[in-house]
Amino acid sequence: MILEDLRQRTAAVVLPDDVLDDALFRLRTGGEKREGAPDRVDDSHRGPSIVAGVKAPTRAGRFAERIVEGRDDGGRFERVEIWIERRPGAVWAVGRIVNPQHRESDATREDDYLWQGFELDDCLEAANGALEDDAVVSEDIGGTQSVKPFRREELLKPLEKFFFGR
Repeated sequence: MILEDLRQRTAAVVLPDDVLDDALFRLRTGGEKREGAPDRVDDSHRGPSIVAGVKAPTRAGRFAERIVEGRDDGGRFERVEIWIERRPGAVWAVGRIVNPQHRESDATREDDYLWQGFELDDCLEAANGALEDDAVVSEDIGGTQSVKPFRREELLKPLEKFFFGR
């Protein structure tokens, strides 16, 4: 049982040897950066940055966005904003807000982010997947709005402007 294991103490000599001798720890001592695509946004990107925090109405920091308008399952008007932004550390992020007009604050919250990672193709897949899901639900409830998918070209233009000023 886990609680029983937690109550047992390890020998002081064995623990440091086992941990420091572990092959995983030896591999991670290099300065190489991780190239994964975490599913959720973590708090390691807080602090000073080139890209300011996103506020829903101003759309600052967003490279592309889509709005799906329709009805929720109760028949009430619903507005869903899905966007792609570039965060500090060369991280792409996909955000989604339902009915931002009903929020107390315009500030985007960390739980508004659906995905973050380094690969543009993965970013487009996450954003277009969320967009398609919302569009299908809206269509099933009677919405007739057509929404264009996010495209690589529309993200590269602001990225080039950001880096090269053109």
